[in-house]
Amino acid sequence: MKWLAIAAATIGLLLVPVLFGDRFVFVFIQMLTASLFALAFNLLWRHTRLLSFGHAAHFGAGMFATIHLMRLAEANVLAVPLPLIPLGGALAACLLGVVAGYFATVRTGTYFAMITLAVAELIYALGSQWEALFGGEAGLSSMRLPWAGWTFATTGEVYYIVLGWVVPAAAALYFVGLTPLGRLAFAIGDDETRVRFLGYNAHRAKTMVFALSAFHAGLAGGLLALVNENVNYGAFGGTVSASVVLHTFIGGSGVFLGPVIGAAGLTLLGALLSDVTRLWLLYVGAAFVLMMLYSPEGLAALFIANLRLWRELPWPSLVRLNLLGGLAVLAFVCTTVFVVELAARALTEGASATAVVLFGTTWSLSSPVTWAIPIALALAGHVALKAAIRQRRRLEDAVA
Repeated sequence: MKWLAIAAATIGLLLVPVLFGDRFVFVFIQMLTASLFALAFNLLWRHTRLLSFGHAAHFGAGMFATIHLMRLAEANVLAVPLPLIPLGGALAACLLGVVAGYFATVRTGTYFAMITLAVAELIYALGSQWEALFGGEAGLSSMRLPWAGWTFATTGEVYYIVLGWVVPAAAALYFVGLTPLGRLAFAIGDDETRVRFLGYNAHRAKTMVFALSAFHAGLAGGLLALVNENVNYGAFGGTVSASVVLHTFIGGSGVFLGPVIGAAGLTLLGALLSDVTRLWLLYVGAAFVLMMLYSPEGLAALFIANLRLWRELPWPSLVRLNLLGGLAVLAFVCTTVFVVELAARALTEGASATAVVLFGTTWSLSSPVTWAIPIALALAGHVALKAAIRQRRRLEDAVA
């Protein structure tokens, strides 16, 4: 069953340029690079329990190194096939990871997170000043050169380059956990003091895992740079570091493919909602808060838990559970969207606004009906959620 699912997913990924237009193929490329970035980040967190708030440093290093190599190839200084150039970005990010990781992994917890954040912010600050390396405000750009009969002028051709790197890189990250280094990293995440007591060099192991994580983050950045053909120092910004944290924890850091679910899902959501509303980032943040409150293990763990229940319990009770949970989620989503969009429209139109047009309907801001709707939806969602939680606990007790 597992291999059948892998085969189906592989065939589906290969057929994406055939089934979809260029716009959605580009979205799929973004989903792939975001997924690899999230997997790289989770390699560090899931194994060693080191939370990096500055992984954009390695993602951005991969982007800039790739663009510089593309410019050298464009000037006939470097003769490297285009599909291999992102590997140079990965190596540059790995080098930065060795240096930064060596010092950052001396500490753990909050101190480690602050050191990684400081590294990323330092490079971000240098970005606007060091024009020779980062291109200043305008950034750097290049172009994809043809190779072996491939022009790489179409989105589909570029998609296959990205896919050809992301799939083996993701497989490599999976198998890291099965190696002695991966097992040692898991032990460090569980109890570093005991690992040191047993005679292992925990600092060296953490530095190696950090470098591996940086390598794959740089590869993701390099692939995105190859696709976009340009980069600016915003790649080192806090938004990039924050997005990979959101992707990982919403998807589920405890499951290998959890970050892929979070990264792909939120990237697709952003692509769809950005054309509809300017507040889509606010909705992503709200989803993260709700996920941490009600299912901190993430979407992947929630799916696995439900799968276990479907195997062991009668389906009518599970249908009721999922209906209640779905109704609760729908009610909360409708409430949030209604209130946020209504407030945004009112603020846009000014303090003198008495009515707002939303969803093709005019809503009076002073009418009790306007505010009774979201209140009623929120109460209905609360009741449905409480009922779903009670029923889920009963079902889990029956399985245990």
